[in-house]
Amino acid sequence: MLIIGIAGGTGCGKTTVVNQILKELPEGEVGVISQDSYYKDTTHLSFDERVKINFDHPRSIDFELLENHLKDLREGIDIHQPVYSFIKHNRTGDTILTHPRKVMIVEGILILTNPELRKMFDIKIFVHADSDERLIRRLKRDISERGRDLDEVLARYQNTLKPMHQQFIEPMKEYADIIIPNNKYNTVAVDIVKSIINQRLV
Repeated sequence: MLIIGIAGGTGCGKTTVVNQILKELPEGEVGVISQDSYYKDTTHLSFDERVKINFDHPRSIDFELLENHLKDLREGIDIHQPVYSFIKHNRTGDTILTHPRKVMIVEGILILTNPELRKMFDIKIFVHADSDERLIRRLKRDISERGRDLDEVLARYQNTLKPMHQQFIEPMKEYADIIIPNNKYNTVAVDIVKSIINQRLV
């Protein structure tokens, strides 16, 4: 099994890169795991307490569960990915049955911050985008998909997103095997990744 980690700041275009890779690879041979599914269970907290959690800090992620799930997949064992609600700031209690694939892509803003997880990645990719561009994308997404208002998104960006990006995410570039600039779509970098994957699928 080939395990690929795709990291980068919020709104950098990770999903776009993942979809471009998936689009040209054999269907059924590539699986995707999102770090967002592995936010820690916060059932023991009230909604008001959950809202105050810094979700852009590595301690908000259940890395142990994510690592165990990747180990199981590598051993050929199905896993049950948690389902996370950004509206409730908690896991829903549902799970997604995920089967082992020849290639597993793990994507998320904080996945390269964890040393044990980094060791599990055969290829580490960092998607870079201009900070203004990332903020615009985050605004559009959080307002349209996650029920946030403008002031809430801007306050979170200023108070947590930006400082956490500078402290935990941007420095992770040094661990990346490939950095993909995503201000405009970079076909060369993605083609390189696809060719590496295709070699492993043969």
